[in-house]
Amino acid sequence: MRLIAGSRFSILGRSETFLSKPPHVILLFAMKRTQICIAAVFSFLALSLSVLADERDEVLTATLSPYAGAVLKGVDTSTLTSKVMCGYQGWFNTEKDGARFGWKHWTTDGRQPGAGNIRVDMWPDVSELGPDERVATTLRFANGAPAELFSSFRRETVLRHFRWMREYGIDGVFVQRFIANLRDPRALRHDNVVLSHCREGANTEGRAYAVMYDLSGLGAGRIAEVQADWRELRTRMRLNDDAAYLRHRGKPLVAVWGIGFNDKRAYTLGECRELVEFLKQDGCAVMLGVPAYWRELNRDAASDPALLELLQLADVISPWTVGRYADEAGVRHHAEKVITPDIQWCREHNLDYLPVVFPGFSWHNMNRKSKLDAIPRQGGQFLWSQMTAAVKASANMLYVAMFDEVDEATAIFKCSDEVPQGEGIGFVGMGGMPSDHYLTLTGLGARMLRHEIEPSDQPPLKSR
Repeated sequence: MRLIAGSRFSILGRSETFLSKPPHVILLFAMKRTQICIAAVFSFLALSLSVLADERDEVLTATLSPYAGAVLKGVDTSTLTSKVMCGYQGWFNTEKDGARFGWKHWTTDGRQPGAGNIRVDMWPDVSELGPDERVATTLRFANGAPAELFSSFRRETVLRHFRWMREYGIDGVFVQRFIANLRDPRALRHDNVVLSHCREGANTEGRAYAVMYDLSGLGAGRIAEVQADWRELRTRMRLNDDAAYLRHRGKPLVAVWGIGFNDKRAYTLGECRELVEFLKQDGCAVMLGVPAYWRELNRDAASDPALLELLQLADVISPWTVGRYADEAGVRHHAEKVITPDIQWCREHNLDYLPVVFPGFSWHNMNRKSKLDAIPRQGGQFLWSQMTAAVKASANMLYVAMFDEVDEATAIFKCSDEVPQGEGIGFVGMGGMPSDHYLTLTGLGARMLRHEIEPSDQPPLKSR
């Protein structure tokens, strides 16, 4: 502690002049006032936590309840086998959508989109959305028309996305749940509402859905929060009784993404094991999202044999391959050297294997130092080559990353070649392809996975 002679020292609104005080009096006074201040801080924190707990409980009560709507019999939700599932982020907001997040994920600062803060590298095609679903931005297309965006918080928009899944033959989604953010009642409300929309969409369109916990950003000692959140979903939403909720090996499937990476995550493998054991004891099948090189315990994976021991407790392993290769030659090499022996290892340990495929990658607007269109889509050939390679390697399920991820340009839903104009920004377009091109390819990949069409070097687009 450093005090400057002649200064005024103020704590909790009280001031004293220390110019004429001896040093020991100054020290005693400061210590006393510091104790008062610490006590006040702890009291304030306790009150704040109590208020947050009350608000969270109100959010849970308002947003989580059993499903009582219409049900369309569609895909077989009893197993992940023979399914093509997508990741569904559902994290996009617009101002005045009711979530109180501003333009979250569309921009870097949550403010009105502009050339200086746009975050996404692809532009969604919102032409089919209703007038009340589209929100204008200050960005303009080349013809001067305002560029519009959507909110994942809007029920109508999420239901439309599930309608597209049915129309193009996509089996369903893993709904991303970012546990690190759920202490904030606003984030909890947003994620619960989006999950409820996805549940309704899956039921009314005959699709499957499952919860995927993304542990990214989770602090040490917080694994119990994942357990508590699952209890809330299971008991309040009655997911186990939901006809559209995906099951595997006779049990509700819960995915946990972010286990075993070597990027200095705060939570430990021991904590992850505790979570997996909890979910298994709760009667769930467990899918784990792991590094691409988990089996060899190198490159992106932690070099800890405990990872392999942990994975043997799971039911499904899904290695993350986004960015691990960038062209068709890399795809073939990865399939031969990684996927094939991975599948063999899983078979030996009674595990199922869910390969990840992606259409391309770019995050230039989020990270201006990164090259635009870092991993080109090649008109869909890159995605098709991955699906073909996985099927030839005897994969019997696929995970497409992602359905709606325009932040990193891995989205397969309807996007546009017509993109906003602005100095210093750029977008990955559709390369002259129709806006639904990647939905079509993904649906064809599902048919190939189920052996309805033969694997081929080129997608049989005429068979649609």
